[in-house]
Amino acid sequence: MSTPPTSVSAATTPAAVVAPESQRWWTKLGPGLITGAADDDPSGIATYSQAGAQFGYTVGWTLLLTYPLMMGIQLASARIGRVTGKNLTETFARFCPKWLVAALVLLLLVANVINLGADLSAMGDSAALVAHGHAAWYAVGFGLLSLLLQVFLPYQRYVRILKWLTLSLFAYVGVVFAVQVDWPAAARGVFAPHFQWSREYVTTIVAILGTTISPYLFFWQASQEVEEIRRVPADLPLRIAPHQARLQFRRLRLDTAFGMGISNLIAFFIITAAAATLHAHGQTNIETTSQAALALRPIAGEFAFSLFALGILGTGMLALPVLAGSAAEAVASYFRWRKGLDLPLAKARSFYAILAAAMALGVAISLSGLNPIAALFWAAVINAVISVPVMVAVMIAASSAKVMGKMVLPKRWKVIGWLATGAMAAASAALLIVSL
Repeated sequence: MSTPPTSVSAATTPAAVVAPESQRWWTKLGPGLITGAADDDPSGIATYSQAGAQFGYTVGWTLLLTYPLMMGIQLASARIGRVTGKNLTETFARFCPKWLVAALVLLLLVANVINLGADLSAMGDSAALVAHGHAAWYAVGFGLLSLLLQVFLPYQRYVRILKWLTLSLFAYVGVVFAVQVDWPAAARGVFAPHFQWSREYVTTIVAILGTTISPYLFFWQASQEVEEIRRVPADLPLRIAPHQARLQFRRLRLDTAFGMGISNLIAFFIITAAAATLHAHGQTNIETTSQAALALRPIAGEFAFSLFALGILGTGMLALPVLAGSAAEAVASYFRWRKGLDLPLAKARSFYAILAAAMALGVAISLSGLNPIAALFWAAVINAVISVPVMVAVMIAASSAKVMGKMVLPKRWKVIGWLATGAMAAASAALLIVSL
């Protein structure tokens, strides 16, 4: 991995970084937008669909809660990458014992591989519904296609593809407007929450939190900020080029707020669609992704069915590189191997080998015969539980002058970030209590 220069050249003077001020706002969207969109992967779609089918509109309040919490922890992760020029694994190594860093990386790797397998399985099922054929072959094909794009497509072009794939999320907006929604009930579910103290309800809430606030998103957004520093010649880590801080922090806030906002809005539409169709017609238990899509066909019609199935494919292709890439970045960083999607295969063989291994394991899990939607749902629960130690490490790093210099996380974002960490810890504890 190339190291950032230690001096500021003429190309990076304040005059050189005024240009972004005049750019249109949507051109400043990048890591935050892609990260937020990848949050609504097939795991998220399955979790939100199951929540809406089982409990109707009553779980909508979770998305109002998670938006500021997502903002706090994702912004902390992004700032670490932009200020230090290091990803989270490299940053944790500065103040955590090596065994603890290894444990955090291992937890991330396990959760991501399970998520990859569940996502590929869901994508295979959805493709078989739309195009017919064997779901297993589609799962293998999607995994191989995603891997080849990551390895052989230049990073700058690949990022453009990922940005366009975010449009697939709006399939779920289309589903909602193709069915009859009880909007007063949906509003009450968001603004007048009704909590149930039962194992099923608590598990569902934990799954929603886990699929919304997931460790791989923290690692991905931080690493993508580092990739952006390498990609843009005028950009440097902010500890080296503090004159860039004002514009970059403004971009980070816009990018993260928009990305997380889109993520939560789409999640709301998925829950609402499931509540208005499946729950309203007594179908409260979804066992497979194909069942979720097929159940819409007689209730909402062919259009809604097709949108639901195709949305899983689009969001899956967006999420696969985020899951595999964040795992590969974390492992390669721990062993101090050269890494990054901006590097050609010949210069980062170990990094791409980890990427390929993660994808291969994901494909193997998808072919193992696991119940797709159950695997997706429990992947979200696993994410919720393991996110707590990762979030603690992120908040300590973002608040540390040793790591961030004078650019530590502002107090208001510290409060929100720690509230997010506390919420995830409380949710995990509640799950343990009701399970016992």
